[in-house]
This record gives sequence, structure tokens and C-alpha cells, in this order.
Amino acid sequence: MSIVMSVNAGSSSLKFQVFKMPEEEVLAQGNVERIGLKDSIFGMKVNGEKFETVQDIEDHAQAVEHLINALIEHKVVNSLDDIKAIGHRMVHAGEYYAKSVPASQDVVDKMEECSELAPLHNPAGLTGYFSFKKALPNCSHTFVFDTAFHQSMPEENYIYPIPYEYYTKDKIRRYGMHGTSHMYLTYRLAEILNKPVEEMNIITCHLGNGASITAVKNGKSFKTSMGFTPLSGIMMGTRSGDIDPAIVIYLQKKYGYTPDEVDNILNKKSGMLGISGISSDGRDVEKAADEGNERAILTQKMYVSRIVETVSGYYGLMGGADAIVFAGGIGENDWKMRKKICDGLKVFGVDVPVELNEGIRGKEAKLSSDASKMQVWLIPTNEELMIARDAYKDLVNNA
Repeated sequence: MSIVMSVNAGSSSLKFQVFKMPEEEVLAQGNVERIGLKDSIFGMKVNGEKFETVQDIEDHAQAVEHLINALIEHKVVNSLDDIKAIGHRMVHAGEYYAKSVPASQDVVDKMEECSELAPLHNPAGLTGYFSFKKALPNCSHTFVFDTAFHQSMPEENYIYPIPYEYYTKDKIRRYGMHGTSHMYLTYRLAEILNKPVEEMNIITCHLGNGASITAVKNGKSFKTSMGFTPLSGIMMGTRSGDIDPAIVIYLQKKYGYTPDEVDNILNKKSGMLGISGISSDGRDVEKAADEGNERAILTQKMYVSRIVETVSGYYGLMGGADAIVFAGGIGENDWKMRKKICDGLKVFGVDVPVELNEGIRGKEAKLSSDASKMQVWLIPTNEELMIARDAYKDLVNNA
């Protein structure tokens, strides 16, 4: 038995889960919010009981110290030596890695190089790693990459139709994100259906404030909606998703916007927030739509339209699919949105009866009827478990 942690460090946050491996039993989970700000919040759940404290936490190093002390205080571990391995979520690995790897200085250097592709995520992930490495120097550390699962895409699905030199020189290409989630959904459905993962031809829909859709062919990522950055693809909470690239040029010429200003508009002021004028949260938009707000209704129609368009395109690109999987905050909890999307896919023989879908939230469930030509599943994603599995695998392999 080994204690393994999965860690997801943001610029001002630190999410974590603690597992007993190989049993995959969750011993504790929680997060630290507002790191570096006044009144930081530390929350943890152990054996169904929740704990929360509010105090100033200056940096990630202090957050890690607070976390470790809490694990000991609540008897999740007896000492630091009980923690044998930590898996760290890293968003962007460029073309360097197609799977998780043990942490090393060489890997750190490559992650710093890739930081320009994920400036909000990679530096934060490295900060978390450095803090845990200092606190637990004898622990095994593994980097788990969001982009790794998508490295299997064929080049016709990741090369952009711009001068080829921008790929060879600057590595501008489709990378995709949420790979750990899409991989989990693929492997979990294979497990549920008792099929070899190599036989999985499915479309996975990770729908949350950030959202992406992946065509999985023969168990591997074949194409995914996010691209060079997490901005592209379907409409999201505050992100535009795909638009005519000339819009960027037009806005810069007409209003004199700087690249940073356009970036802010497309990443933080668009999507559901930009169209509804209400919120980036699908729940708020749904409430307003139910009350007859026309822009909220338009927001939902646009959201569904882009998802149906993407799923339909992937179905054709793969030559068919056996199943669609919903995950993420919206995919797992908003049954009305799932219904709208599935109604748009009836042309492919998708049949999701109301009684199998209505009110289903956050639990594994088959949503489609036996007559449906494609199965439809709800599977709560579990990126933390995938991270812990890879960290444990490295621990065992390097023992």
C-alpha cells in the first residue's frame, strides 16, 4: 500500500486528492484558494467530513506546508514519509511528450520552454512542483500532461492550413487540452462495456466552463476541438471558441486594440458571458432562459449548435462512432442541455428518452435506449485518478 497525491496547481490555487494505491481509495481531497491574497481559503474533505479555514497564505510553498500539516493533523498520514509519490498536472508539453514522465531538470526546462503556449498554466504547475519537491524531496514526482493524449492525432488533423514553415519553425499546430479527462472517459467506458480500449470509437464531450470535444478512434485521440491554445473549439463560459480569424484583424484596425486587449476580449469576455450579458455560468444562463430572456435563449441555442456541429463532423470524419460520452460540469449536471444536444443528433439515430436522462446528475449512467444507434453515456470525469495512476506507475517502475 502506498499513499499517492494528485496535484493541480493554478496561479492562486492548489487542488489535491490523496489516494491509497493500488486500491485507488480516496483518503482526502480539497483545495487552497486565493493563494497570495488576503483571507486565503483552505478546504479539505476526509471520510465525508469537511474542514475549512480562512487565513492569509502568502505563496504556494506556504500552501503546501499548510496542506501537509492538515494531512497529519487529520490522520490521513502519520508522517511525511507516508507520501510516496505525487503526480503534477501540467497543461502544455508541446510535442515533447506523448505520455506522463518522471520529473527531472530536463523535463522542467522543456515545461518552461512550453510556458509561452500556456502562460497561465505551465508556470503555476511548475510553482506547485517546486514547492512540493522542497517539502517532500524523497518523494517520487511525475508530470502528467493535458496535451499527451492528443499526440496520437494524424498530421492532417493537427496541421493548420497556414505556411508550413510556421509549424516546422514555431511548432504552431493543434495540440488540444483536457487530454487526461478524455483519456479517462475512453478507458472507463471500455471498462464498463468490457471491451478492449483499442476497439473504442467514441466521441467524448468535456463540457464545463472550459470545454472540448474529442474524436477517439481505436482508443486514441483522432481529433480534438481545442487547438494551438485552449481558446479554440466550441463556445465556452468566457471563451469565444472558433471564429473567423479576420475578426481579430478587423477589431485591431477599427478600435486600435493591442494583442493583449484582443486576447482579453476573446478569452475572458466572450462565450456565454459575452452573448448572454448575464454570466459565464450555464446555470445562470439556463435560469434566465427559462424566464424568457432572449439573449440567454440565444446563448443556449448557439452553445448547442456548435456542439452538434462538432460531434456531427467528428462522426463523419471517423466513419461513425459507437458512443457519445458527456462529462464536465455542464455535461454531468445539466440534463436539459444534454437533451438539447442529443435532440440535434437524432439524424444519427441517437435516442435518449426523457426518463433515462431527466434529473441525472454526477453519476455514471447510460442515457440512451437500446434502440439508439449510438450509445450515450454520462461518466463523471476523474482526472485526479488518472494523475495518481501515472504517479503510482512511475513509483513502482522506479522502485
